[in-house]
Amino acid sequence: MPMTLLLIAATCIVSFVGFSNSRVIDALILWPPAIKRRHEYWRLLSYGLVHADGQHLLFNMITLFFFGRYMEGLYAQYLGMFGFALFYAGGLLVSILPSWWINRDNGTYRSLGASGAVSAVLFAFILLQPWAMIFVFFLPVPAILYAVAYVAYSIYSDHRGASPINHSAHMWGAAYGVLFTVFMEPRVVLVFVDQLKHPHFGM
Repeated sequence: MPMTLLLIAATCIVSFVGFSNSRVIDALILWPPAIKRRHEYWRLLSYGLVHADGQHLLFNMITLFFFGRYMEGLYAQYLGMFGFALFYAGGLLVSILPSWWINRDNGTYRSLGASGAVSAVLFAFILLQPWAMIFVFFLPVPAILYAVAYVAYSIYSDHRGASPINHSAHMWGAAYGVLFTVFMEPRVVLVFVDQLKHPHFGM
């Protein structure tokens, strides 16, 4: 079975269990005191297996389904059969570390959801296919324009600080997705620049 589908299946199963069992959420969510006092370091990854509600889960998993299937072959080519899983786990870790560090002494802070890792997958895809069409609320938008709008909105929302969504994780996840892919295969930069010079719409 493709690694993307395995990740989706695991995330959906754990999230659905968590919807009706708060103890599952409490055991997996990113809660800084549990890491600092109890050394429960797994929370830096397990928080991505639980979600706030069905809409939160659905949005992340649909995005992962469409773009993960396209990207996992690339990471398997360079890193082996578990390459995409390693990339995804790295996205979870890197995207949450800044939030954890800032809130490491904040007992009221909690974060959950796979959005940071999903952002990594999405922006790695955009690096390879900047003119592909991404549907936003059923409207087709070129991937590169979506990326610019996404980053601008995330920076604005993060500084505004009024939203419960962890926009910082989105931005760090996106940056990780691009940088990881470039370090793995530097030639993708030339591919990206060349594609920008020759706009076309679609895959």
